[in-house]
Amino acid sequence: MDLEHKFCRFDQDAVLVEGMKIEGYASLFGKCDQGGDVVSKGAYARSLKRLMSEGRAVKMLWQHDPAQPIGIWDEVREDERGLFVKGRLLDSVEKGREAAALIEAGAIDGLSIGYRTLKSTKNDRGHRLLAELELWEVSLVTFPMLPSARVSSKGEEPPQDMDGLRELAEALEGMRRNLTGV
Repeated sequence: MDLEHKFCRFDQDAVLVEGMKIEGYASLFGKCDQGGDVVSKGAYARSLKRLMSEGRAVKMLWQHDPAQPIGIWDEVREDERGLFVKGRLLDSVEKGREAAALIEAGAIDGLSIGYRTLKSTKNDRGHRLLAELELWEVSLVTFPMLPSARVSSKGEEPPQDMDGLRELAEALEGMRRNLTGV
C-alpha cells in the first residue's frame, strides 16, 4: 500500500503560539472530505500506540517532503473530535523559521496528514470509511484541500471564500501526482 496524503478538515484553526508553537486538529472524525473519505473514531489509535512503543514519533514536514522536517510534534492524540496535534517549529532549521514567518504573515495556513490505509470499507454513498490508518506525518502545506484545514496566527480569522484556492490545490495535487507517479 502506498502512502496517502489527506488534507483534512477541522473546525478550529490550528494556532501559532509564542512564535514557534502550533496546535490544532489535523483530522476530524466522521467528516467527509472532498476525496470522499471519512475517518472513523479510533482510526489512529493502534498507529499512535505502536509509534510510542517503538520510541518513534509522527513527523512534522514541510509540504509532505520527507527531506524537509521543520519541527517536532510533541503531542499527537485522538480525542472525541479527531486527531489533535501540538508541537514546535524548530528555529534552528531554516525552513522552520520560514514556516513560522509565513504562518504569522498568513501566507501559509494549511495542515495535511500523510498516512497509509490499513482498514477501510465503502458505504452506500460510495464514501471510503477509514477504520485504521498508519499515521506517518502531519505537514504544513500551502493549499489544503479543505477550506477549514488551516493554521493561523493567534487571533487571526482565515478567509472563508476558498473555492478558487481549493480548485488550484486540486490542480496542483494532480500535477504533483503526474510528476512523481505517487
